[in-house]
Amino acid sequence: MHSASDTSWLSDGASAPAEDQGGPGLLDRLAALLFYVAIAFLAFLGGAYVMLDDTFPSSMLRTAYLAGTAWMQKQTQSLDPLTTDLWREARSADRGVTVHDAGSAFTGYTLYTSGDGAYARLLAMDGGVIHEWRRPFSTVWSEDAAVKDPQPDDMIYFDKARMLPNGELIAIYTAVGDTPWGYGMVKLDPRGEVIWSYLQHAHHDFDVAADGRVYVLTHEVTNEEIEHFEKLQRPRLDDFVAVLSPDGQELKKVSLTHAMLRSRFKGLLYSTPYFALGDPLHTNAVELIDDAKAANFPYGEPGQVLLSFREPGLVAVLDLESETIVWATRGSWLGQHDPSLLPNGNILLFDNLGRFDEGNDAQVIEFDPASLEIQWRYAGDREQPFESDVRSSAEPLPNGNRLITESDGGRLFEVTRDGRIVWEYVNPVRGGEGDSHIPVVSGGQRIAANWLDPQFRESLRAP
Repeated sequence: MHSASDTSWLSDGASAPAEDQGGPGLLDRLAALLFYVAIAFLAFLGGAYVMLDDTFPSSMLRTAYLAGTAWMQKQTQSLDPLTTDLWREARSADRGVTVHDAGSAFTGYTLYTSGDGAYARLLAMDGGVIHEWRRPFSTVWSEDAAVKDPQPDDMIYFDKARMLPNGELIAIYTAVGDTPWGYGMVKLDPRGEVIWSYLQHAHHDFDVAADGRVYVLTHEVTNEEIEHFEKLQRPRLDDFVAVLSPDGQELKKVSLTHAMLRSRFKGLLYSTPYFALGDPLHTNAVELIDDAKAANFPYGEPGQVLLSFREPGLVAVLDLESETIVWATRGSWLGQHDPSLLPNGNILLFDNLGRFDEGNDAQVIEFDPASLEIQWRYAGDREQPFESDVRSSAEPLPNGNRLITESDGGRLFEVTRDGRIVWEYVNPVRGGEGDSHIPVVSGGQRIAANWLDPQFRESLRAP
């Protein structure tokens, strides 16, 4: 018999009663821990099965995961714009015009946009800024815009921009950290005042017809399930071509997913890579086919549009009346942008990733759409690196040269048919410690002086 104060019996290897230890015993706590671990493991297995089998509630879980990931990325990028894909590490200290062969370059003005803001600049051949349009998105936004909670202005920039002969400018707003990322489109007068805005999810590219109509890419989130293509994620982005009147009113909008499904090319959707199932087409270019472009191009007719679908690697033609893809092809290019129809019927294309040469993954090619044979190519070398994972363009010039926009390199340059660089401009804007980063450039346009209306041209000469 032990007294109440005698505790020597605890050292005999016996265990005190659980209630005397003030709580559950070690075995009880271990059992509880194993129980919770088992529950968590079963939940993990159940979640994995639901996601892999794509059964209910997989779409809800995927939506929650994507929303959470996007929110975290948005918070991180909002704190430091240099972490976004609007900025890249600068390759050199060069700024402004670094090459100008006046005898070989096509003389004119050069329009470009920069990833550090919603503005476009017009350059003289010596790199001097002779005009600028600037319009922050916050001054255009309204409550009926598709984007309900826009990013701060320093996270929104002009992507594609095009100047008209009278000095008016049409530009697309693009943001980072949001899906959809297309923020809309604006038309500005020469002073940067708003003429009209189209605040649906316009993105990437547009073209302007001779009659003033605008053909622009838009996208939106859809939860539609498509028979035989159930592996396409839900929700996902669906791309459209919208046709706007000269005053910015939407006249027509065609779903490009359904245009593919109506066509004989719908089987190409099966080739969508796994990482793009939430954005299966990623349309990044649209060009109106007019009479001149259709003359030597047997796969398209006037009024149709040429498109680039990045993820399946397709260059295609859309008939807007039947809302059907009527022609498509794919070649050796990868992650391509900006196909342009040339007068000879060939297609000029910026091939972002198809060269597979470290430091020189990009190339610009001209190919025959019938044979896919490459007729001309520009690629960089060790002395002139040429690399841009995203964006970028190549514009044919009247003298046979090409104006190339290398977005990730922050530069525009003009090359001859024999591959000589005869004009080069490096974005002078820098950011980060030691000016280590350069903003991307997008969609360069070379403009002949005699193309401009005389009144606007004269204003460019004013001090």
